[in-house]
Amino acid sequence: MSAIYREITPLTQNDCYTLFSRIKKDFDFPLHSHEEFELNFIANGAGTKRIIGDHTDVIEDLELVLVGSNLPHGWFNHQGPSQEVYEVTIQFHRDLFDEKLLRRNQLSFIRVLLERSAKGIAFSRETIESLRPRLEALAQKSGFDSVLELMSILHDLSISRNMRTLSNASFTNDPLNFNSRRIEKAFEFMQANYDKDISLADLSKVVNMPEVSFSRFIKKRTGKTFIDSLNEIRLGHASRLLIDTTHTITEISYKCGFNNMSYFNRIFRRKNGCTPREFRQNYSGIRVFV
Repeated sequence: MSAIYREITPLTQNDCYTLFSRIKKDFDFPLHSHEEFELNFIANGAGTKRIIGDHTDVIEDLELVLVGSNLPHGWFNHQGPSQEVYEVTIQFHRDLFDEKLLRRNQLSFIRVLLERSAKGIAFSRETIESLRPRLEALAQKSGFDSVLELMSILHDLSISRNMRTLSNASFTNDPLNFNSRRIEKAFEFMQANYDKDISLADLSKVVNMPEVSFSRFIKKRTGKTFIDSLNEIRLGHASRLLIDTTHTITEISYKCGFNNMSYFNRIFRRKNGCTPREFRQNYSGIRVFV
């Protein structure tokens, strides 16, 4: 069972954001979370292990991720790094953008970006290479110009191609907005009943739609099938139990609605790139504060 360090960042209420630009040889900060959003750029970090929520990966030589509020994250020496690492970390307040402002049409892409960051977002190499000079130059800016540039960077990230969300949806408590009350009702039902048998017919009754229509509707709105959406919710809860409890993997499988261990292991590996046992070992081997 691990305790995730709660970081109190140096960002004050009087500042819009804070930026750290540094060269280092090691990643030695524990697995942690904080209220603020974080945009993190890393160069020359190939082989470093990255954990975002319940997602574990080994990064390449260029890395750019956006971490949402209260989402556990950290980078840790794994196969490397074997050379000096360059890192730019930008942290900004949750309320930097007022909710009413984010609902305006011109900021809709940034709103969606920040909502998606609740699961962590990794950006493509093409995006990283195009924005790297601006991220590095931001350290030299100050005042109003620096805030405008940060907003511009976030906008360009929000419309960039091939970004990937990382963590499972149910790993954090942040609600996701699908701009559809029917979809939200369906997800609320799945979140409340993920440990039980749920069928497409059950969900269709909840949203008052025919099964075939709802099956098409959820795929169109979320990009995932009903069963993929349900499995992602179950996997998020399973990952949290693997980290926070000493329950056996079999117990966790059944507690999260998986009644077949081989199926649980197979889809867990497909989503996370490792078995539940390996996932627990990954987390237990990470330095944390207890």
